[in-house]
Amino acid sequence: MDFTEKEYNALVEDIFRRFPSVQKSAFQDAYKPGLGQMDLFDEALGRPSRAFRSIHIAGTNGKGSVSHMLASALSTAGMKTGLYTSPHLLDFRERARCFPGGLVPKDYVFGFLTRWKPYFEEHRLSFFEITTGLAFRYFADCGVDVAVVETGLGGRLDSTNILPSPELTVITSIGLDHCDILGHTLGEIAAEKAGIFKDGTPALIGESNPETDSVFEETAWMRCPISFADRMELSLGYRSAEILRSMDLRGEYQMNNLRTVLAAVDILKKRPGFEPLQNDTAVLDGIVHAAGRTGLRGRWEKVSDLPYVICDIGHNPPALKYNFAQLQRMLSEGECSSLLIVYGVMADKDLDSILPLMPADATYIFTTPDTPRALPSEEILSRYNAFCASIGRSPRAYSSGSVREAVNMAITLARNYSEQLDRSASASKPVPALIYIGGSTFVVADALPLF
Repeated sequence: MDFTEKEYNALVEDIFRRFPSVQKSAFQDAYKPGLGQMDLFDEALGRPSRAFRSIHIAGTNGKGSVSHMLASALSTAGMKTGLYTSPHLLDFRERARCFPGGLVPKDYVFGFLTRWKPYFEEHRLSFFEITTGLAFRYFADCGVDVAVVETGLGGRLDSTNILPSPELTVITSIGLDHCDILGHTLGEIAAEKAGIFKDGTPALIGESNPETDSVFEETAWMRCPISFADRMELSLGYRSAEILRSMDLRGEYQMNNLRTVLAAVDILKKRPGFEPLQNDTAVLDGIVHAAGRTGLRGRWEKVSDLPYVICDIGHNPPALKYNFAQLQRMLSEGECSSLLIVYGVMADKDLDSILPLMPADATYIFTTPDTPRALPSEEILSRYNAFCASIGRSPRAYSSGSVREAVNMAITLARNYSEQLDRSASASKPVPALIYIGGSTFVVADALPLF
């Protein structure tokens, strides 16, 4: 099908506008739970969900990294592998990839959206239902050996849960996020995630937790075998520290994700059709180079050396606890001379639980990413200042408009701090200021094109 770049961009923007995505619209306008419409769409598409083997992955944090590492390992071992994740950062096509290969081609996207647009309108599909159908049809058309499929939200009512019988279901972690939709306790959220369990399909839990273990075990009882990655004797576990040091997915939090991936590989090795995973060298090569092989962005990603800039999409208290602790440690141990944090958050996040996690010795530039879901930077600044006053801390914080303005301010401040350090007689070995950009996927998505 012939089309121009302008026609392609207009069609994709029209899909965003007419069928709201959580990246462009308020969450309550975009989220559409339930499997009925998705099942009908899958039937209209020719049941692509049944045309390939799959690995289904849910979790509060870590499911994106685990999905990409596992897809890279499968592909590098020689299996044609599909990968479906969300949200995207820079390109709509990041959601559906095939390896070897890469992003779903533009002509495929254009042809699919053009052909099925009348169906979208008639059945009032959600944006996520559309992209799930596109990905599943693409994987079927590509003839993938296996597809790694990440849930969008929760599990039980997520559109991806039409997958009839995955080879493995994985739940990476459980934390308090999207509580208004998934539940207000870890147990309630775990029950929603466990909705992806299928009869006879092995279930793997990435992290044990007394509040959720029994939920998973009761859901799996008499239905499917269940394993906990942190209780397994992993065949490659003795090399974990070495692998972690070599991985292009950085961040201390990746240790838990790596353990989950190694556990998943051990389980899959025993299933028919996954014999290529017996090649440990290829599996480890895929894991170590997962970001480069799959194009994953925004996971403790160093986007600049001078200035020293790291971007990370961690956005809820469990994720930010790891990130902020690592930043504080880097500052305390002299890996950076000063710490500047460009931070934005969605209005539905638990900012009150995040504020105590923020490093005390950092300078903050609060920002408002380009989405109606964002909490205004002025409100973040006000609540941060009030928090600091309540504990007797002197804040160093500013409010900026767009992410571009916030990043420019952070770079200017970082240069000023470095110049002051250079002039200091005590600075025998100057180290750079570190700029951390995060708090939300949307902040990182706005920031990456600047570098």
